[in-house]
Amino acid sequence: MVDKLGGLNPLNNIQNSRRTNAPSKYSAVSDTISVSKEAQRMAEAYYLKEIADETPDVRSDLVAQIKEKIKDPNYLSPANISSAADRILAEYGL
Repeated sequence: MVDKLGGLNPLNNIQNSRRTNAPSKYSAVSDTISVSKEAQRMAEAYYLKEIADETPDVRSDLVAQIKEKIKDPNYLSPANISSAADRILAEYGL
């Protein structure tokens, strides 16, 4: 009886007859993206803001060091004051 039905799985014959070896009509296309200058500036500003938010406002370790130095009466000499003033002015570009 099995031989009269055309094999064990007659659906194989139908599935195999519908398969084709024709090349696909769809070709691979690579995607591209372009980002405007404004978007690049906004991304950089966002990145810098994130860094600023993660950075503490007060560097307590440096504050503690300076407090210890100021306790020494010899530290506040005219040379040290002048040096500190020069560094502050240089930081502001003056």
